[in-house]
Amino acid sequence: MHAHQTANAIAANTSVDARAFQRVVVNLQGRLMLADLSEFDCKALDMSPGDVRFQCTAFPKVGERVIAYIDHIGRLEGNVAKLVDHGFVVALQATERKRDKLAAQLAWLANKSDLGLPEDRRHERIAPRSTHSELGLDDGRSYACRIIDLSVSGAAVEIDVRPALGTPVRLGNMRGRVVRHFQEGVAIEFSNVLSREGLETF
Repeated sequence: MHAHQTANAIAANTSVDARAFQRVVVNLQGRLMLADLSEFDCKALDMSPGDVRFQCTAFPKVGERVIAYIDHIGRLEGNVAKLVDHGFVVALQATERKRDKLAAQLAWLANKSDLGLPEDRRHERIAPRSTHSELGLDDGRSYACRIIDLSVSGAAVEIDVRPALGTPVRLGNMRGRVVRHFQEGVAIEFSNVLSREGLETF
């Protein structure tokens, strides 16, 4: 019993630490608004589920509230934590649910760069027209799920079950495997990279 509790505690701490320090180079364009409502083009250079480093011509004060809209990521808000060369770091204010979604998005972005896919990421991840799908396991069991987002190489799905990492699964007619757990569900990496046409059909 004690060993089980200890293992759970270690697992919990590990997941929190991994989320806190998972920093991904993103280089994504966006727009941000300062506290005085002035707007600027910006670029998110790197980010974790807890903060983001912006390159921008704006000069906010430390502690100033910033709202940003970043390509592929969406709306982010937080306060300037520190000023750095040609920009600043914003400590994000987000719910646990939002942080988990952000962690999943960053995991996909990190995987894309590891796979050496083109830097043009306009089609990298889409919100599917129909979000309802089924996740099937090799033993014949299947579970209703909701697709959070979709890319040519994988998907993040909201689901009640958590198949073990590495478990082969089917999402609709796509085969893949579970590569990550997060609060709302699992991230799946497809066995084959979809063509853009295949992604749109899916």
